[in-house]
Parts: sequence; structure tokens; C-alpha cells
Amino acid sequence: MRDELTFDADGPVLLVGGYGTVGAELARMAAPVWPLVLAGRNVRRGAGLAEETGAELRRWDLADPAPFRARVAAVATVVNDPDDRVLRAAIAGRVPYVDVTRWTARVQRAATVAALAAPESPVLFSSAWMGGVTSLVAAHLAGRLGGADRIDVAIRWDVKDRAGADSVEFMDRLGLDYEVVRGGRRHTVMPLGDVRRVRVGDSLTRVAGIDTPEQFTLPLTLAATTVTTRIGFSSPASTAALLAVGRLGFFRWGRGERFAAARRGLLYAPGDGGTAQLRVDVHHGHDTLTAMVTDPAGQAHLTAVGALSALRRVRGEDGAAAPRGVVFPEQLPHPGSVPGALAAHGVRLTVESTATGSGAAA
Repeated sequence: MRDELTFDADGPVLLVGGYGTVGAELARMAAPVWPLVLAGRNVRRGAGLAEETGAELRRWDLADPAPFRARVAAVATVVNDPDDRVLRAAIAGRVPYVDVTRWTARVQRAATVAALAAPESPVLFSSAWMGGVTSLVAAHLAGRLGGADRIDVAIRWDVKDRAGADSVEFMDRLGLDYEVVRGGRRHTVMPLGDVRRVRVGDSLTRVAGIDTPEQFTLPLTLAATTVTTRIGFSSPASTAALLAVGRLGFFRWGRGERFAAARRGLLYAPGDGGTAQLRVDVHHGHDTLTAMVTDPAGQAHLTAVGALSALRRVRGEDGAAAPRGVVFPEQLPHPGSVPGALAAHGVRLTVESTATGSGAAA
């Protein structure tokens, strides 16, 4: 027995993990636009959200081999799908598919799985930081500049913000070296290296390198010769602690489930809410554009905005026909539409020209 998703143009949009922290934000945004099915492990957790949004509630536990069947117009995965169950079912049923939860290695594997299956429907891996928002903004800036040679992303994580457990799974990757493209050549680097101080909004934030999917996709899609993503925290003490335990090698010897709680506990202490902020610098020739993205509603909300944009793309509802096969968020037909799409959900985007290399100090 296998999972079966069947395409129905008039059917609902299926959100797998639809009542988690990010899923709930996405459900509230999507409910006025499309009928929804919210699926997850424990339907009782989603009862209130289903009543609020008018969505149907279904059980689909991706760790349970029991098959799932539905007729849907599109599917978005907002929970980890380690065995590619949702992906495979969507491709087989020709259902437009979006995923916003994969780290780089899983994006690479899933893109290979999808390519081998030769999908006729869109398969959009929108797992770049914040549901692909970083990539959308990079594409917008590159469009204005006429290209992108170097892209720098600086993330300021608000430790007071709400966060789901999946959102800090990148902590589990901090013991693994990863590949980046610098100067047009691939290099293997250690996490939490290349520390800089970058002005993100009004705050000078200490940031360090982490493994994120846009560092894999942007060199391929935008032909950027250098792409770097770094992260820092609103609490300087949290950043200092993270860098200190990294230097001690904790993320290497503390791998595995035994230390999972300790790893994630360094960051996963969700509060009542905070502000999501990130900065994207795109350099082309002698010109540089710097974008500041600010979402007062927080990180989960900003990720959901990215997911909603991805759903509109695979449904062909963003001013262009839906794509076919594997695509990434920055491969959007109208990059100039990004500011308006973000503003429609209360996300502020400011763009200014800066001297090449400004705003970041070693």
C-alpha cells in the first residue's frame, strides 16, 4: 500500500504539518484564498485552527506506514518529510508541490529523487531561509542590478520569538562541514566560521556562517560566484555562547540523539513573539544593493509568507503560468513583484545602494 495524492484542480490545498507553528500561520494566510486540508500526527492539536479557518482536518503521520489518500489541487510540506513520502505521492499524482523544511543535503537528495521521476507538475523546493524569502529578495536585487556576482545574507534571529522545534534543526548540522561557492570555486568550510559584524536594521550583529540551501541553489540559478549566509542572535550572549561551544567542538562530539536536546536547547527557548530581520547584499560589477527585510510578526510568519508565495507560483497564480519540474524560489517570472508580495502581508522591505563591501566588518 502506498500514499496516493491525486490532482484535482477544484480540490483543496493540502498543508502537511498544517497546524504546527509555521503551518498555522500559513493556514491563516491561505484560508481566504483556497479551501484547505490540514494534516498532521495529532488531529486534536489542529481542531481549533480547523474551526477558525474552515479547513478539513486529516491525520497523516509521516512516521506511520499507514497510507494517506486525498484529491487536492496542491500540497505544501511544512514539517520534515525524511523519507520523501509527500514528495513521491505528489509527483505520482501530478500534484503541484512545495516544501519549506529541508536543509541543504535533503534538498539535494530530494531534487535528485524528483528529477529521476521526471515530474510533469511543479516541484518547488522553497527551503532557503524563511521559506525562500532570502532567495526571493536576492532575485529581486539581482534583477535590478542586471545580475549577481556576490550575495551575502545576514540573519538576526530574535531569541524572544515563537519557534517550532523544526525551525532550529539547523543546530543539528553545526557539527558537519558544508560546501560553499566562493570566487566561482567550491570549498568545504566549517560551520560558525567567517565571523563578521554586520548592521542588520538598527543593530550591529555578530554573525557566523551556517549551512543553508540558498548557498547551494543561488550559484546555479543566478550564476553568483560567491554566496554566503551567516546567522547571529538578538542576544549577544547567545551568539557568544554558540561560538564558544562551537570552538570547543561540542557540535562534533555531541552528535546523535543523546545530545539533541542539549544542542537545540542552546537556541530553542521560544518566547511570546519577536521580530524577524535579515539583510541581503547583492553585488554586481561595481554596484551593490542592500535589502533589509523586517517582519514584526516574527520568524514563523515570515516563513509562511515565503510558503504562500511558493504555493501561488506552483498554482500559476502569480502572473505567469505554473512551472514544470524542479524549481527553486528565486526562479520566479517577475522579480519586481517581490516588494509588493511581502508588503501585502506586513513585511517591510527597504532597498538602498551602498558602496561595495560596506556594512560588514571582520
